[in-house]
Amino acid sequence: SQSLHQSKRNGRDRITWFDTQREQEQAKLTGLIKRMELAISHDELELFYQPKVNMETCEVIGVEALLRWRDPERGLVPPGDFLPLIEEHPFSITIGNWVLNEALKQVSEWRSKGVELPVSVNINALQLLDNQFLDSVSTHLSHYTNVSPKYLEIEVLESAAIGEIYMAADVLAKCKKMGIAVSLDDFGTGYAALDYLKRLPAQTLKIDQSFVRDMLTDEGDLAIVKGIIGLAKAFRFEVIAEG
Repeated sequence: SQSLHQSKRNGRDRITWFDTQREQEQAKLTGLIKRMELAISHDELELFYQPKVNMETCEVIGVEALLRWRDPERGLVPPGDFLPLIEEHPFSITIGNWVLNEALKQVSEWRSKGVELPVSVNINALQLLDNQFLDSVSTHLSHYTNVSPKYLEIEVLESAAIGEIYMAADVLAKCKKMGIAVSLDDFGTGYAALDYLKRLPAQTLKIDQSFVRDMLTDEGDLAIVKGIIGLAKAFRFEVIAEG
């Protein structure tokens, strides 16, 4: 039945083999999504906030919101056990909206106590290119009247928008026009090109921690870090070094 459906979807008049492994993976994904829907309704998801520090002044200049899942039975579930599995499924947009709302709620609470810290939120390709993304961001911001758009930064993986670069550039430009900052995450690990940097209206490049971690002992990593900093200066980007 599934092979027949696949053949019809791909234009008919063809042979499609039933893939047992793919079926098992799909069943696993379906089970994970059902479990995460319960996690949302049972308040099992939470955000950790990783500080961004100015290395010259040691001042905390912002935070990055990191999604964590605290399962009553398994404890704290590593993000690698669930986030990569759902990133290409529409449910990831639901998760993304939950993160966005919770992050803005936290910024609102901090501001009410006199703490001025902008928050960065990771946005995957599916969410970024969704037709409702900009409206969704505006709606979330409208719920917290004491949070200006300047307190929100969206982080996009450098490879996330490469397939639809013109559409992604348009969305990011509209975010920037709203006053929201844009950062390119894990820079140097994907498909970065000068044309990509030229077209995407971002303000910050984040150097992946895999390069930062060993830059004092690995000449190759040091060269990459210096190269990315040079690109950032050429395109007038800020730089964040992870790790």
